[in-house]
Amino acid sequence: MKIWQKNIDVNKDIETFTVGKDRELDLEMAAFDVLGSLAHVEMLESIGLLTAEELVIIQKELKNIYSEIEAGNFVIEQTVEDVHSQVEWLLTQRIGEAGKKIHSGRSRNDQVLVDLKLFFRHKIEEMVGNTNTLFQQLLQLSETHKDKLLPGYTHLQIAMPSSFGLWFGAYAESLVDDLEVMLAAWKVCNKNPLGSAAGYGSSFPLNRTMTTNLLGFESLNYNVVYAQMGRGKTERILAQAMSSVAASLAKMAMDVCLFINQNFAFITFPDELTTGSSIMPHKKNPDVFELIRSRCNKIQALPNEIAMMTTNLPSGYHRDLQLLKENLFPAITSLNECLTMATFMLQNISIKSDILTDKKYAYLFSVEVVNELALKGLPFREAYKVVGESIEQGTFKPSMELNHTHEGSIGNLCNAEISAMMDEVLSQFKFEKTNEAIDQLLA
Repeated sequence: MKIWQKNIDVNKDIETFTVGKDRELDLEMAAFDVLGSLAHVEMLESIGLLTAEELVIIQKELKNIYSEIEAGNFVIEQTVEDVHSQVEWLLTQRIGEAGKKIHSGRSRNDQVLVDLKLFFRHKIEEMVGNTNTLFQQLLQLSETHKDKLLPGYTHLQIAMPSSFGLWFGAYAESLVDDLEVMLAAWKVCNKNPLGSAAGYGSSFPLNRTMTTNLLGFESLNYNVVYAQMGRGKTERILAQAMSSVAASLAKMAMDVCLFINQNFAFITFPDELTTGSSIMPHKKNPDVFELIRSRCNKIQALPNEIAMMTTNLPSGYHRDLQLLKENLFPAITSLNECLTMATFMLQNISIKSDILTDKKYAYLFSVEVVNELALKGLPFREAYKVVGESIEQGTFKPSMELNHTHEGSIGNLCNAEISAMMDEVLSQFKFEKTNEAIDQLLA
């Protein structure tokens, strides 16, 4: 029998359908459910709903359960439908009546809200760390290969000279903006919904500021109705941030798939990091980057998936929201894997030198010649016409000397400035503050 049941057993088919994948996915939130309960019971004692002795007993056993979760020894039994019920049932079995008091002043609605926000905070820290690792790798490659030129393209036609310094640096800076979006998601996740109960608060004199501080949240979701409305909205905002990172990864992966192609032949990877063909002995396929591209394209669809699941829901809790975990949780894992694998692959990339000496790239330098004429006093449009006519007549002679010195160009990558931008974004997450609060709660 479930903790919310009266005297009627639920039809087994109904139970199977409604529980769905909750047991499996809730295991990922188990540690955070215990953290939320640790903060909640400390608050309950402060307002007289638990005695000091009961608090000590409950805290000790909750920490034991936390240790079991961390050791991989925690399961959600088939007779229990979710992590909240499993933790409360274990507690009651082990310490008796005191365990039955921990649900005072809360509902599974706000319990899952706080679990999710704690879980999302943890996963954001992980994604930010992996993104920063990739960022550092990209900047390192940008500096290492800044003097190696490659064709720049528009419309997939050769356009103007670029460099590997520019190419790697472009994706590094893209990740800075992506983490600006992730910072917004972090700020939304870092507000405490605990105490909103079923979405309409409680007649108990709950101290919500206390649980906010204990769990290291920056602030509260003050309005209890809005706290419940935040379910789905929080997931959508986080998915949008993930989608931004994924878009950068997918675009980079597509570039890699082009550049490794024999018709480009700009880059290579060791044989052991590529795959072959069952019948074509010459093949070296960029399967890793093809899968990164596809996985990240799936992640870019995630915000819309979540919006479609929540867009016509009125305020209050609805069981539809349970399914959001099935979309979001695997996507978080996938994005972290893509970030880690992209970094690993780039650590093993080889770059071809002297690409632009091939005469097929001569027209890349047409703008350089136009600019040279303009610097000598010829109006730009006249210089453009002169060079255009020489190309049509087959008399064009490229000037392969590059004089790009402005900020962010081939000769002035501004990688130090890009690095400083990333440092500024990272400093605003303040992960150390939340981690210190959690460490104190578990002490």
